[in-house]
Amino acid sequence: MRTDPRHRSVSTGPLTRVRNLGILAHVDAGKTTVTERILYLTGATHKRGEVHDGTTVTDFDPQERDRGITIFAAAVSCDWDGHRINLIDTPGHVDFADEVERSLRVLDGAVAVFDAVAGVEPQSEAVWRQADRHGVPRIAFVNKLDRAGADLDQAVRSIRERLRTVPLVVQLPVGQEDGFTGVVDLLRMRSLIWTAGRDTYEEGPVPDALLAEAARRRRLLEEAVAELHPVALEEFCERSALSEPTLAGALRDLTLSGEGVVVLCGAAYRDCGIEPLLEAVVAYLPSPTDVPPVRGTRDGAEQERPADPEAAFAGLVFKVNSTSTGRLTYVRVYSGTIRKGDTVLDVGAGRSERIGRILRVQADRHAEVDRAEAGDIVAVVGPKAARSGATLSTPAAPLLLEPPTAAAPVVTVAVEARSRLDTDRLATALARLVEEDPSLTVRTDPETGQTVLSGMGELHLEVAVEKIRRAHGLEVGVGRPQVAYRETVVRGVTGLVYRHVKQDGGAGQFAHVVLDVAPLETDDDRAEGFEFSSTVTGGRVPQEFVRAVEAGCRDALAEGPLGGHPVTGLRVTLTDGATHSKDSSEMAFRAAGRFGLREALRTGVMALLEPVVEVTVTVPDDAVGTVLGDLAARRGRVSGQATRSGTAVVTATVPLAELFGYANRLRSRTQGRGTFTTRPAGYAPAPATVPGGVTSS
Repeated sequence: MRTDPRHRSVSTGPLTRVRNLGILAHVDAGKTTVTERILYLTGATHKRGEVHDGTTVTDFDPQERDRGITIFAAAVSCDWDGHRINLIDTPGHVDFADEVERSLRVLDGAVAVFDAVAGVEPQSEAVWRQADRHGVPRIAFVNKLDRAGADLDQAVRSIRERLRTVPLVVQLPVGQEDGFTGVVDLLRMRSLIWTAGRDTYEEGPVPDALLAEAARRRRLLEEAVAELHPVALEEFCERSALSEPTLAGALRDLTLSGEGVVVLCGAAYRDCGIEPLLEAVVAYLPSPTDVPPVRGTRDGAEQERPADPEAAFAGLVFKVNSTSTGRLTYVRVYSGTIRKGDTVLDVGAGRSERIGRILRVQADRHAEVDRAEAGDIVAVVGPKAARSGATLSTPAAPLLLEPPTAAAPVVTVAVEARSRLDTDRLATALARLVEEDPSLTVRTDPETGQTVLSGMGELHLEVAVEKIRRAHGLEVGVGRPQVAYRETVVRGVTGLVYRHVKQDGGAGQFAHVVLDVAPLETDDDRAEGFEFSSTVTGGRVPQEFVRAVEAGCRDALAEGPLGGHPVTGLRVTLTDGATHSKDSSEMAFRAAGRFGLREALRTGVMALLEPVVEVTVTVPDDAVGTVLGDLAARRGRVSGQATRSGTAVVTATVPLAELFGYANRLRSRTQGRGTFTTRPAGYAPAPATVPGGVTSS
């Protein structure tokens, strides 16, 4: 029998014994429960937290406990088998994808959790693509094998087909659904059985009934690995089999390169499968020394900085949180060491900040430490103005790191204080919200004078407003949500001539440009983006003036002719122009680009675009007709329909504006048995008339 893993030694080793990883998943796949079991198993907590009881460590915010979902990324640390594991539990709802984006920016690896019944769900796929963009190695954990309808093979097929990766399954379940009790470890060909009431598993031989199946799956695993790994292929050709060390080494290499994903399974709620998952984290996911050195810019030149405690300090701020006891700035330390009392430089702002305290984070609890080294994820107290995405660096050797990108908001509401006396307090609360969550924006509508709050979805804004009410004690009025429309070119213009001439005493302004404007051809029909090029020859427009024309065109994209919405999906080509020996300047050509493109947009044919989302609705079979009719009434286009175990899954593309209040409508039409999830699907042409009376030309 295994010894209690919570009695294992605390990590004191070098960087090779550090793992910075995130837990990624769709809503309700069980990632917070996985996190809680990891914390309990490693001795970081002494009681299992439960989502349904509101007792989890990482879902500590009152709204998270009320709603039963993860809203804010929470960092925790624990120790396992001499390794320090810094773990971030990320949200699974699409409205909080920016929290996942900022977390992935600072992580070295991740565990993707999948529901054994549902397989790859929409947000699972979305976070997987986010991890792809950041090059984060992953292992997969198929959870909830104790549920009715759980099927590991079906979940693995969905991983292969929807995520377009090679799943390398290293475990075989022992028992099915309610009878699930453990797994067969295909590397060591041993069974691991969990007994109710015990914190550890019993290790033994493979059950006789599973010997043939385990041997077959071990062979499939060896063949899959040999196809991808040259060293494994050489041994496989010589011996027609792979030894355990060769197989384990190849699995690690394939995980780090992203050519394959190791798949484990279990049932976190019943404590099954967590210890092997931790062993896989240590064995296959990278340490800070296994990932490339961080790259940044210094004086305009690109530089690398190694993950070395002795190097110059460089860290990235990925989260800011204002608490009742002060402002916490979460930092991933990429190189060097910071100590309490050090002065660091906010490189982007050119501002010095003092590190007052350094905290090892355990969700909403903190333990003070004297220093943080390369590879650490910590919170610091002291910086007063560093925002999410800021680089903190040694003043003598500044290095500017690339910040995480924030998605453009798609839903907007007007907010106002119920009492005029609270107007200033509301402005302060909104400023703090935006500081903590860069995916929120606040502006004042120039026409109505209203304060407008924009975010990633209806739930995102609900959470933000509720946070103002709870944290600041403010009564806030909220208007009806509005979506963020865009405008695009349907038919452009060719050879539009614009002359910018201004003479009012002193030096004048002269710029002559000829523009071609056309729709931007993309691989889909979402018409997103902007491209600018120049075909001017003979030096008729100097290069510095060409750049000014492009800048002017980008200025013109802020407001389109239909309703003042941002313009996207067009290509502008500067085909000709002329200059004046004295009066031409970059300012004049920037103005010519701005006004020239505005005139071209008014001359051409424009169309409105609206944000659309892919909706996945899960309902009982007898409610499918009702759901399909409701989706059609909301201008939805059904793209798929499947049935499994008496449950229907309908996939459709629906305009975001039509989904406000859909949760309540779905519940009422399915007697509370229907659920749905969404993920962004870009923009699509809007109907002829949109709210406000604006009509597409």
